[in-house]
Amino acid sequence: MFPILLLAAPCGVAAVARAEEPARYTIPTTDEGLAGSGPIRRYDWFQDLWKTKRVGWAADVAKDQNAVVFLGDSITQGWGDTMGDSFPGMKVANRGISGDTTRGMLILLKEDVLSLHPKAVVMLMGTNDLEENADPATAAANVMLILKKLKDHNSSMPIVLCHVFPSSASQKRPADKIKKVNEYFAAAVKDEPRITLLDTWTMFANGEGDAKKDEFPDLLHPNEFGYAKWAAALRPVFASLGLLETDPDDFKIEDAFTSLFNGHDLTGWGYAAPKGNQVTESFDGKTTSSDGRYAAINGRLVVKTPSEGSKLAQLWTKQQFPNDFVLKLEFRATPNADSGVFLRMPQLQCRDYPLAGPYKDLKSYKPQDWNEMIVTVIGGVAHCTCNGEVLEEAMKLPESGPIGLEGDRGQMEYRRIRIQH
Repeated sequence: MFPILLLAAPCGVAAVARAEEPARYTIPTTDEGLAGSGPIRRYDWFQDLWKTKRVGWAADVAKDQNAVVFLGDSITQGWGDTMGDSFPGMKVANRGISGDTTRGMLILLKEDVLSLHPKAVVMLMGTNDLEENADPATAAANVMLILKKLKDHNSSMPIVLCHVFPSSASQKRPADKIKKVNEYFAAAVKDEPRITLLDTWTMFANGEGDAKKDEFPDLLHPNEFGYAKWAAALRPVFASLGLLETDPDDFKIEDAFTSLFNGHDLTGWGYAAPKGNQVTESFDGKTTSSDGRYAAINGRLVVKTPSEGSKLAQLWTKQQFPNDFVLKLEFRATPNADSGVFLRMPQLQCRDYPLAGPYKDLKSYKPQDWNEMIVTVIGGVAHCTCNGEVLEEAMKLPESGPIGLEGDRGQMEYRRIRIQH
């Protein structure tokens, strides 16, 4: 009988373990002792989904180690396990549950997100709190608790916090409450250099601040086109974090042109004294500016998203350009980003034009993709184009001066900066 007892005991223990294991992934029956505040959904359909998703994720913990984790609700879940294959070469893990609230995400954070030791975390959340009549401040407070736990787990881990997408009052998610949540987000992450706040509200909202039917058919969930826009908004951020686009740029400069940016560091560029254009702080041989605002990353000169939300910083060439010249460069902007290119001193606005202006009616501009700017200066007058469309027909310039770049809000990237003179 001894061998039988020896076999039976482990089987009994295993049976108990199997019975208890799913219980770990069920929604607590009461709010007592739970972190955060506000609504936790306990509808039958949601409890079943919540447990099913979490039990499935438990089996994937080893496989999903060091992934970029997407944490959210039905909008995130609806993107699919591979986020629509939108980020080739980047390991992703989808941790979205349809219907979840910020407090629900706070509960599952340790086992379903932190256990993966993420390379980065993308957060989109808060819309379901509003449907449950939670105050915007309550939803934002839970998000701040999530951010704190993420930072406590790994203080160097990048976090991308997306603005709550627009929806509609008909979905119990009116524009004024969504905007208020997003305002709380902005205030809370101010001065947090590891957190990128991505403006995913402005790029989706119509004139009234609601979702657009052609991107959100039910005024809540994006369609394929909406997901494509979200992916495009994220790619530049992932690239600046070294998660995407890590291969060297194989662009060959034209024989008649000279490169102003070597792609490896900020040699030839620097900061000037206030209201001046003569470089007083050189960044020769350095990959980042002294304040971290500008960085050379894989062939791109990146103007990083300021943790302050908006911050002016101007970078200048050490070289002056008194003669006629042709300047060519490519730029890519995150949604609603604001930057500029200085031509001997005057500024040519270089932005996410459809959202930030001033050239909102361009037909060839490619949002969150690379666009070519060409500036031809003859006799102190600049003719400026973007993808062949005229930005400025005859922009008057001083007799001499450097080339400069400005960062204000959002992230901007420049590459292939070259000049013929």
